[in-house]
Amino acid sequence: MQAIPLLLLATASLLSAGAAQADEALAKSKNCLSCHAMDKKVVGPSYKDVAKKYTANDEAMLAEKVIKGSKGVWGPVPMPPNPSVKPEEATKLVKWILSQK
Repeated sequence: MQAIPLLLLATASLLSAGAAQADEALAKSKNCLSCHAMDKKVVGPSYKDVAKKYTANDEAMLAEKVIKGSKGVWGPVPMPPNPSVKPEEATKLVKWILSQK
């Protein structure tokens, strides 16, 4: 009987890890990792710093910034617009970034 809960837990862990890898792959495919890294500032802030600063309540605003760009929030270097990112992809990326706490 204990094998079933363990199996369910293992399956959930694998699915979660797969989703995290898929979202990182999306970030790579949209060139986000050219300016951002998980745990250190590159040109833009690290994803961990973004996750510390914002909450799930900020998802829509952040998704818009992914697409339209932003300036002045993290210093003088602006984040350029990325119109190749579709709204649903931007939301997926933001959820993934905010999960990096």
